[in-house]
Amino acid sequence: MRKLVLMLAAAALIAGCQDETAPGDVTPPAAPRGLYSVTGDQKVTLYWLANTESDVAEYRVYQADCAGGNSCPYTRVGSTVMTSFVVPGLTNGVTHYFAVSAVDRSGNESELSKNDVFDTPRPAGYNQPLAERVASPSTSGYDFSAAVVRPWDDGSTDMYYQQTSGVAQMICPFTDTDIQDAGYATTLDAVDWAPSQGWSATGIVELIQGHCYVVRIGSTSVNYAKFRVNALSATQIVFDWAYQTDPNNPELRARPSTLETPRTRRFAAALTSPLHARLAAVSLAR
Repeated sequence: MRKLVLMLAAAALIAGCQDETAPGDVTPPAAPRGLYSVTGDQKVTLYWLANTESDVAEYRVYQADCAGGNSCPYTRVGSTVMTSFVVPGLTNGVTHYFAVSAVDRSGNESELSKNDVFDTPRPAGYNQPLAERVASPSTSGYDFSAAVVRPWDDGSTDMYYQQTSGVAQMICPFTDTDIQDAGYATTLDAVDWAPSQGWSATGIVELIQGHCYVVRIGSTSVNYAKFRVNALSATQIVFDWAYQTDPNNPELRARPSTLETPRTRRFAAALTSPLHARLAAVSLAR
């Protein structure tokens, strides 16, 4: 009996030693890959690829005011089991940097995602109506910087809607404003970056329902906007829009709140200007 007790005690001691020395899972997952962002109004939506490890329990999302370093640490802003995350409560016009890590069931956390992802939220609007110029001259123009409807010939109007020989057109009346068709898309978010070329030579584009358009405003300080045509008739257009508030940035940003300089018109501000017909003919012939 004494021998049996001693054997049991020895077995327990050996098992205890094994528990203390047996290594657990100390290997962290790989850093998440493919992180990218979609700009929103006071928010940014992040997307990334799922990790291939079978024991990944969650992803942690981090935010910083610059790309990194001791003077600019990343701060954890949330976690998720999904491969997307919305960062809310951001200030429009302020750029933030983002990174994501993966955490396994043992609590091991990966390094932060490698690629620098930064984004700047911007104001947006939805289902904005705009009248046709002849039908209602005072409500046919739009000013992105103020997000208001203006008369088509107002000095702050960036673009206005007009029907020319039965063709719906958006016209940018000033030489410091360019426009181009970005093609069909189901949502405004399909266009997340302004192109560097391809602008209409006349400042006029044909409007097509479901198409997105990009607008470039300014000469020295350039600002970007975009809109999508939701509905279109002979007397009205309804569109979603976004206008960034950080200048000289192709993420579609807006004019700073400074005194605007005088603008140069492409053509005279006259309701029956014959130049409209000539420009429309050039636009239709392209």
